Amino acid sequence: MTSPRISPVPKSEMSAKALAALGPLAERSDIDNVFATFVQHPDLFRRYSPLGNHILFKSTIGARERYLAILRIGSLNRAEYEFAQHTVIGIDCGLTMDEVARVHDGPSAEGWNDLDRSILQAVDETWTKLSESYDTKQMMDLVFSIGVYNLISWSLNSFGVQLDDKLTGHPWPFTD
Repeated sequence: MTSPRISPVPKSEMSAKALAALGPLAERSDIDNVFATFVQHPDLFRRYSPLGNHILFKSTIGARERYLAILRIGSLNRAEYEFAQHTVIGIDCGLTMDEVARVHDGPSAEGWNDLDRSILQAVDETWTKLSESYDTKQMMDLVFSIGVYNLISWSLNSFGVQLDDKLTGHPWPFTD
């Protein structure tokens, strides 16, 4: 999609309710398109934020593994914004650009260790192998991470959220 269905609201045009819903994000000089779009429904954004914060900052799953799952969701949903945003963060969390590119090939690609392959399969649907490495809370966190980022990917695609200028250089094989 080359133009948004729901345009991000410039910070200068956000309502007091939208700025309040953004919380600390409102203090940024540049607000990412994902937030500037989603905050058009401040009540929904405010209610979603605690779950999103748990997944991103309080999850029992290590950051590298969490972003591996999030990237696979973005790839499966062909959600370029999701993939681009989390490529940047995933690299910061220890993924290599080769691994990020390989996410598109899924769990059967050469080069994954058993846990990485299981995480990718979990996104594609597996349970048994993960229980050998993860406890119940970690497995619940992984399922919620996969589910929430499916929701976010679908939302970003449906709303036509465009890439922020800083989101370049990620390996994206899909063309429309």
